Order: sequence, then C-alpha cells, then structure tokens
Amino acid sequence: MTELATLETKHAQLLKDAIQAIHARTFYTPYPEHPKAYAEDADSKGRDAFALRMNEPYTELQVESEKWIGEEVSPYLQTGIGVMYPQLSVEQLISNADGAKSWKDIPAGERAGILIESLERVANRYFEIAYATMHTTGQSFMMAFQASGPHANDRALEAIAMGYEELTRFPNEVDWVKPMGKFDLTLHKNWKAVPKGIGLVIGCSTFPTWNTVPGMYASLMTGNPVIVKPHPKSILPIAIVISELRNVLRENKLNPDIIQLAVDTVSEPVTKQLADNAAITLIDYTGGNAFGDYIESLHKTTFTEKAGVNSIILDSVKDLNAVAQNIAFAASLYSGQMCTAPQNVFVPADGIDAEDGHKTFDEIADAITNAINGIADHPKMGAGTLGGIQNDQTVKRIKDGGNFGGSLMAEGHTVSNAEFEHARVMSLTVVKTGWENKEAYGHECFGPMVFVVKTKDRNHSVEIAADLAATKGAITCSAYCTDAGMQNTIEDKMNSVFTPVSFNFGGAAFVNQHAAFSDFHVTGGNPAGNASFTNPEYINKRFVWVGNRYMA
Repeated sequence: MTELATLETKHAQLLKDAIQAIHARTFYTPYPEHPKAYAEDADSKGRDAFALRMNEPYTELQVESEKWIGEEVSPYLQTGIGVMYPQLSVEQLISNADGAKSWKDIPAGERAGILIESLERVANRYFEIAYATMHTTGQSFMMAFQASGPHANDRALEAIAMGYEELTRFPNEVDWVKPMGKFDLTLHKNWKAVPKGIGLVIGCSTFPTWNTVPGMYASLMTGNPVIVKPHPKSILPIAIVISELRNVLRENKLNPDIIQLAVDTVSEPVTKQLADNAAITLIDYTGGNAFGDYIESLHKTTFTEKAGVNSIILDSVKDLNAVAQNIAFAASLYSGQMCTAPQNVFVPADGIDAEDGHKTFDEIADAITNAINGIADHPKMGAGTLGGIQNDQTVKRIKDGGNFGGSLMAEGHTVSNAEFEHARVMSLTVVKTGWENKEAYGHECFGPMVFVVKTKDRNHSVEIAADLAATKGAITCSAYCTDAGMQNTIEDKMNSVFTPVSFNFGGAAFVNQHAAFSDFHVTGGNPAGNASFTNPEYINKRFVWVGNRYMA
C-alpha cells in the first residue's frame, strides 16, 4: 500500500461521516469548538509559539526568496508583529503552479486523504492560529480560536467531502453495449473530471482562514493547484495552515507548490496582476464590492463573497428586553466586522405588540440602545465581545459620519481592555432614523454601526429589507414575529430575493452564526456574492466532465 493510499484509509471513516452529515444537515463536527476540549497546556504552548513568531522571518513554508515582506499590525498592541514572509513574483508563482499540475492525476480518494491529513495537523495548532488571528484581525481570543480553528476546519472538511462526492458521482469507466439485432455494438467508455487550471484565493483582513479555506480546499480537492493571496494585514493565520499542507505534500513525495502563499503590501498590491493573468482560471474572492465586481467581470470562473446590508425585521415579540439583548450581542460581536452582522433594525412607526403590552417605536429604540451600551460598558463582557477594530478606515468612517442624518442614540467611544492597554476597541454607534434616510442606512456601514429605522408599517419593513437585499445584497436577515401568517410572508418575500431568514432567535442562537454541514453561507443569488459555502455548484464549477469512447 502506498503512503497516499494509507492516508486515504486512515481518514476513510471521517470522510464517510462528513458526507453523511452533508446529507443529514444535522449538527456535526469532528473538531470541538471549545478550548477546554484540548490539552491542558495547549493554550500556553500556542501563546508561546506565536510570541516566538514575532519579529522573525516565517521560514516554515520552505520557500527561497530574495525579498521578505510583512506589515501586519496588532489591533491589541498597536504595534507591528514583525513577521516577514518570502515574496515570489507573479511569474514565479504561476510557473510553480504550472509545474504542480500533476496533482490532477492523484485519485480523488488519495487527494481527500492528503487534504484531511493537513486538517488534522492544523488541529494541533489551533491555539497558535488563534493568537495569530487575534493579533492580525482584532477578534477576541474565543472568536479567533473558534473561527480560525475548528469552524474553519469544518468548512474545509465540508468542501473536501462535497468534492469527493461530486468527483465520484459517476463511474470511471464502463463497457457500453447496444443490441443491434444480429450483433451488439460495444464501446468502452471512460469519464474524467478535468480540473479547470490554477486557482487563486483572495483572502480578507477580518477572517483570514474561515473565509479562505473553503475555496482553497474545494479547488485542491478537484485537482487544481492553488495560489492563496491573503490580505497584507492578515497573513499569519493562513500561512500556518498552508505550511501544514505543504508539509504533508512533501512527506508524501508530492510537489508542495500545489499550494502556494502569495504576499504583498498595501502600497504595492499584486492581487490584480494575479487575477488578470491568463493562467489563472478560478478565483475565490472575499472583500469589498468594487473589487469583487471587477473579479466577477473577468472571463473566468469566480466565487465571490462581497458586502451586503443585513436587516432585522421587528414585527411582534414575546419579550422585548430579551430580543433587544439578542440583537445587541449580534451587532456588537467583533464590533460588527462580520459579513453576517445585522446593521438595520426596521420597526413600524406605530410600534409592535409584545406579551406585556404594546411597545412604541421610541421604547424599542431605547431598549436596543440600552442593551448595546450595556454590553460595551460591562467590565467583563464589553472588550471581549467587541474585540478590536482591524482597519484604520473603519474607525475613520464611523467618526467622520457624524449622526448620519438621524438622531444619535449612542456615539461610539473608546472601550478599555484590561489585558491590552493600547487595544483599539470602540462601542457601537446607534442612530434612530426614518425610512426616507436611505442614503445613510441603504448601504453597508462596515463595523460598529446600527440603524433603528422607522417604517410606515410591518409590510413596509419587509419591503425595504427585501429591496436592499435585491439591490445591495444581504447574507442574513433576522425577523421577530409571533404571527405564523406574517412569518410566511416574511420568509417568502426574503427568499424571493435569495436571502435566508432567522426567526425569533434568542438565548445562544445569533443571526451571525452559520454552521458547516447544515447552513449554506451566502446563497449566491443576490449582490452579496455569486457563490455559496458549500453547495454542489461550488464544487462542480471547478472541473469539467470529459468522456472518451473506444471501439471494443
């Protein structure tokens, strides 16, 4: 048995379980999300490993280069972390990827074994990756651990499992016999899943692994070599993942350039050069609309996740305070720097009904604002929930925005972090406004920003939310409604613009959260993105079925 076949056998049950989970859509994960599920000393070892990385060249990729660059800055320390990465030219990256196209000749099962083995290696470094994510994105430790570790591995495994299933959907070969009367016509036929070429994965600054690994592993599983181009401010977390994959490839006598890391700086970007290169045939992109629209305009196969305007529709509730707390946490988590975070809360002008009586628009706006401020001002909860602001432009946009043309209910202010004196933490800005002020709330205001919007009535709230999803895009929609008929109306209207709805979330359920193997992340049907984690199309567009026929 070859080493590759051994890995296929080693991970066969895990692959089988993952495929079953895709069909069942129930809760499944082989990677526990709580840090306490891991070794007692794993946290301290991970923290030490990250500390040793700082101010050192990142040599683990085992790439020779004359130029080393890096400009990541910790939102908690407000200093550069000093890690330098080897930079290769676009031409060298493409040449290396061309030389690794024999990856397509590895059978699907063996490919899956290699890729799952890399995830198992990554699982041993969750804590190191968590600290790397904290100090490049500003996520709190718990979010960084979960999102860049177990949850990212879940999404990667999901892509591998879906890929394996699609690649093995049809037989590799068959003898085809057609009765012709006195004789039979016999043809020997085979079918090959031919990969489209070199994949480029363009990462974002806020979720450097979670948003990167689905496309990365989907392209690799379908036989395409991949170049990952992370955001220059968030490289280290995905560099660790890529290092582990390259290590597994080397150990199995395969070309490590099947997967490569491309680095650049903010002032001298190379993303467009890579995307424009004729050798790049697949592009996965997470980021802003302008460049995302450009990526989609290229005559290539693209998978994009861009900006959207996520809405909350308040129609009727059981307990307004409980709803306000849930909304506040969802909006405050990581300071709203999540593509799934809610931005606009639509409330009818005459208010809504609750079990303890009717609530006016102003009472609702006050309840949401108080809940948001309560989180920010809580000495143990505030800084940990809000995390740090990753980008200078996010702070500038909020501060320069003034009151956004409405009534300023809460003004973003600095929140102290007991552990990190210089951490850049801000409370949320909350604006109460009318539906006519669409210039303010009618586009994504990325970061710690919430609008409470007065609408004409319940149907008007749904109409505005649906219109924004159709024209600007939306990844999530949350609705609070105790009327079954109205629930159906909201669901039908939002689904018609390809937006999923989360109804009456409370307790530990928040609209931000999407579960691998169960929830599709982005539908691909509105301007927020043209692809979905992880449906069959996300896999099938990365290769082409080609059949051959032989006269028997």
